[in-house]
Amino acid sequence: MKNLLFTFALLLPILSFSQNQTKPFLNLEDALKITEAAQAKAQSEGWNVVIVILDDGGNLISLRRMDGVQVGSIEVAQAKAKSAVYFKRPTKVFEDLMKAEGGSRIATLPNAVGIEGGLPIFKDGFCIGAIGISGVTSAQDGIIAAAGLASIGQ
Repeated sequence: MKNLLFTFALLLPILSFSQNQTKPFLNLEDALKITEAAQAKAQSEGWNVVIVILDDGGNLISLRRMDGVQVGSIEVAQAKAKSAVYFKRPTKVFEDLMKAEGGSRIATLPNAVGIEGGLPIFKDGFCIGAIGISGVTSAQDGIIAAAGLASIGQ
């Protein structure tokens, strides 16, 4: 009886784990679909940018640097996407807060980027990743990011 209880106690976490629902994730196919749509929008406007897609942990899934874009935009786009995924909100929120009185405190938050162009990607109520755009004005970066997410219904 003691062995049976011990075995059951060992198996309980495994049995409980198997009953948990799987959370959604951002796959490569969707990341590339977002990237293609963002690039199409940028090209239609005559803008060259860097397009970054990160997963929910801030890890790189896709990075596209269009011709002629300054090298610095690579890290800026990644930072925007990382901020959006870590805080589960658009980087425009931080930009607006930084413009308000006392908003400079936002700059002290780790990974908070106060420049428009980073948007979180949600699926079934979960943040599954983010897009970051850099290369033109922050407002134009935001337009391109929104066009990318529109390709997956966001």
